[in-house]
Amino acid sequence: MADAIVNVEENMNFMNSVNLKKMGVICIAGLTVLSMTACGEKGGSGNNLIVVEDEDKRIVNLFSPMEKTEADVENVARSAADKTVMLAEERLGLTVEYVTYTAEDYQDKTYDDVTLDRARSDMDDIYLLNPDTLRALGEEGKLKDLSGLDCAKNLRDVVKAANVVDGKLVGIPQEVVAYGLFINKDMFDQYGLALPETPEEFLECCRIFKENGIETPVGANRWWLETFVLAQAYADLYNGGNTEAEIEALNSGETKYSDYMRPGFEFLQEMINKGYVNAEKALVSEAIEGEGADFLSQKTPIVMAYWGAANAETAYGKPDFEMLVIGFPTSRGQMPVMPMTGLGVGINAEHGEDAMAVIEVMLSDEALQIYAETNRVISPSKNVEVECVPALKPLNDRIQENVYVLGSNAGMDVEQWGNTCLIVRDLLGGATVDECMAQFDQLQEKALKENR
Repeated sequence: MADAIVNVEENMNFMNSVNLKKMGVICIAGLTVLSMTACGEKGGSGNNLIVVEDEDKRIVNLFSPMEKTEADVENVARSAADKTVMLAEERLGLTVEYVTYTAEDYQDKTYDDVTLDRARSDMDDIYLLNPDTLRALGEEGKLKDLSGLDCAKNLRDVVKAANVVDGKLVGIPQEVVAYGLFINKDMFDQYGLALPETPEEFLECCRIFKENGIETPVGANRWWLETFVLAQAYADLYNGGNTEAEIEALNSGETKYSDYMRPGFEFLQEMINKGYVNAEKALVSEAIEGEGADFLSQKTPIVMAYWGAANAETAYGKPDFEMLVIGFPTSRGQMPVMPMTGLGVGINAEHGEDAMAVIEVMLSDEALQIYAETNRVISPSKNVEVECVPALKPLNDRIQENVYVLGSNAGMDVEQWGNTCLIVRDLLGGATVDECMAQFDQLQEKALKENR
């Protein structure tokens, strides 16, 4: 689904473009081949030079999206991942070649669509996967089990909970992505508003902004409003001390996903009805591109985004006001939402052994320390810690307290991140809350039938 383009392209901040140094080598090699062939033909001696490919050259192919960047702005995220790739290349004496996705190349096909096609056809060795594709490919047996790698021993429990499918660890991220509310603290101070903890307090802040001439208090796009829903739906499930039992009840059909989801959808509907969110604009807006300009120009005081956006100059890394990133409003207070992406290795990868070795190096504590220090992000390794920027401290404090909601959990029989996103978009398009809940009931019924 199109959600993947945003999740991976914007949320994960992966490098995903051909290394210029490598491109230069390829160009030079191509020119050399053409020159040698032309010389042979011109001589007409029958002794034309034949270029023989170096069979000893070890290559690992990595499929990922092409990250959007702005001219003259350093792509810190890409350089961070590049450093880990270079470390693997140097340690292992091989070359990692990037096979990249851009929307222009595939037009109506999303990154998820293309990834599923390529992985099912065993076209690449390593894939950067969104939560829904990682789960789908894991269930189909198309990904290797990474649990035996040394780097897997150091993973945080939250990563294992999200990325273990049918008992196999099928993906490991280079960072733990956390979503939160990006707040213009200056505008909150201007109207004497405290940072909201609960849905009721959040709606009251929006009311005051609206009454004081702020046309749209919450800047939204067609991808990330699901974070409000997921935070409210599962705040108790993940923080009430009964997580496994509640998930088991959902998977058995004893309880309904729609019962968890309804309060969040009713909350979004109220925001739409009161004009706190522009549903029509959100439905057609890409992440950050749709609402970013209004937030940075202080026309709207609240947007939602991922952790790395607070560091990136291409997003919200340099606002002209005091910015804070807090969790989403719930009955348990401000709640971070943490979906999981991951690097996975194809089960029938042509260069499977080398691909596993590359993953081992790229996801080692040494490499993850380099990545985290460059990007200032949460590492998937419990041994790697870096200091976050001041704006992220409120969100980070909650995460360090182990207070969060998983946006994706392979232990749930109904996939959460992608399905919730699509159903929220139906709400933006005019569907009723009851119609949206019926879709969750249908998804649950389908999962129950498949697991009988």
